[in-house]
Amino acid sequence: MNCKNCQTSLEESDDYCSHCGGRVIRNRLTLKSLFHHINETFFNFDNKLLRTFLGLFTKPEDVIVGYIDGTRKKYVDVVAYFALAITLSGLQLFVLSRLDIDMSSAWDTSTEVGKQQQAFTEAIYKYTSDYQSLVMMMYIPFYALLAKLIFRKYKKFNYTELLVVFLYTQAHISIASVLLLPLIGLIDFISFTGYGMLVLLFQFGYFVYALKRVYGLTVMQIFLRTLLFLLIMLLLFVVATVIMAAVMYQMGMFDKLKDTA
Repeated sequence: MNCKNCQTSLEESDDYCSHCGGRVIRNRLTLKSLFHHINETFFNFDNKLLRTFLGLFTKPEDVIVGYIDGTRKKYVDVVAYFALAITLSGLQLFVLSRLDIDMSSAWDTSTEVGKQQQAFTEAIYKYTSDYQSLVMMMYIPFYALLAKLIFRKYKKFNYTELLVVFLYTQAHISIASVLLLPLIGLIDFISFTGYGMLVLLFQFGYFVYALKRVYGLTVMQIFLRTLLFLLIMLLLFVVATVIMAAVMYQMGMFDKLKDTA
């Protein structure tokens, strides 16, 4: 008898493959066994996905640094977790695109400046919706480079390892944000704009928390580096906003929004 996953020779009494760890399946697939597998994979408290999700909240260093150091079986690997985040975010945007989301409360549209700001906000939302997966992936190398600069005093991670750090953290933020989305419907005073601000605050807070844990920093050490991060991000945000506005102006996106208004 051979393992159906890696073709390693097995004894008849083996329940698991000694080479790849795969379970030996002896019976045909039935509805009962299928539902048992689904329950074991997604709803069992001890399953990898739930353990990874909770671990990234309680002990992010155990998940992230553990993966970097070679732990592969205990948690969902970084690529699969990021792929899940992209899938859930895509599903979220699909649902939102089918809803009538009113973002007019974000700006005072009775003035020309307010109309332009509203048009810019809607253009950004449309762009990120259309290219959501690409935008998520583009953030990662940028965050890793920024962390390499800010934490250059600490030689704990190289650039590739920092990519793993931010793949995990960005994916975790995206998955948690999807779970927070029902707050819009459950709590009347939380608008779509308020939800966006809530996600941004959560993202920033979680990044600070996770980096403190994976680097093993004190509160003062992470506070000083957070200030440096905010300064750099402020400068980059101004530059990026100007560039993005110029690109969208050249592409005529503002004119299209005005025509459809």
